[in-house]
Amino acid sequence: MNFKKKFLGLFLIIFFFNFTIASTSEPKEFIQTIVNEVSTVLSGQGSKEEKIKKLNSVAENSVDIKGIGLYTLGSHKKNITDQQKQKYIILFEKYFLKTFSNRLADYADPKINVVSEEVKNEKYTIVSSVLLATDKRPEVKIDWRVYTKNLDKLLIRDLIIEGLSLARTQKEEFNSIIQSNDGDITKLFIILEEFVNKD
Repeated sequence: MNFKKKFLGLFLIIFFFNFTIASTSEPKEFIQTIVNEVSTVLSGQGSKEEKIKKLNSVAENSVDIKGIGLYTLGSHKKNITDQQKQKYIILFEKYFLKTFSNRLADYADPKINVVSEEVKNEKYTIVSSVLLATDKRPEVKIDWRVYTKNLDKLLIRDLIIEGLSLARTQKEEFNSIIQSNDGDITKLFIILEEFVNKD
């Protein structure tokens, strides 16, 4: 599966890093807490495997993996059975965790400043931040889409990097796979399974 590589590295760096996310109903504070932990997480001691295990736990608690997964299916989720949908949810979670946690453990700490927040509606708030420039990369604008329906459990649903939605990019990729196989989701399952089971 081909990703838009110029954005993928940034996505891997910043999507879900937090070991001690505080209980908060403020999206900006929620993201600020995550950002403040990034340096500690990525510069901490331990093997890559240990970091991956911790990152998986973090993702499960701070990212709406199921919600993102169903979103990436788009209209195809209306045309599959409950059994297929359940299989997809399980596969997508494994795919998501393996894709991002494995690669994330290799990154050095990013420096991100949280700038502002904008309440879109009762369900979503966009938190704006900036990945500071270094001698190897320019400054990058990053917007976090935070799901706020349950204020006691804020969740990250998307990242928008320089205007590009990562969830939408994944949706387009999966749709392309399904469409090129005459609407049969089975091919997507095969690709996800191969990736998950690959050493």
